[in-house]
Amino acid sequence: MTQYGALRLWAVFLTFVGVVSVLAAAAGTIIWAFEVDGFWPTLGVLLIGGPASIFFASLPIALGQALRALADVGETVAAR
Repeated sequence: MTQYGALRLWAVFLTFVGVVSVLAAAAGTIIWAFEVDGFWPTLGVLLIGGPASIFFASLPIALGQALRALADVGETVAAR
């Protein structure tokens, strides 16, 4: 039995939240690109605003991976 089940549960939860956030940020970027007026503002949304929002939305995925790695290291060290 593992002692790191809580970390793994939080990792799965954060990964789920991150995936939903990335999908919402991508949809929001597309909607935002349609809402702005003009070529240059649309290009700015697609090249600057969109990638930045998707990057920040993916941070829960990275945190979930870090928690999963921490649980793996803990189990490896505890087994010795």
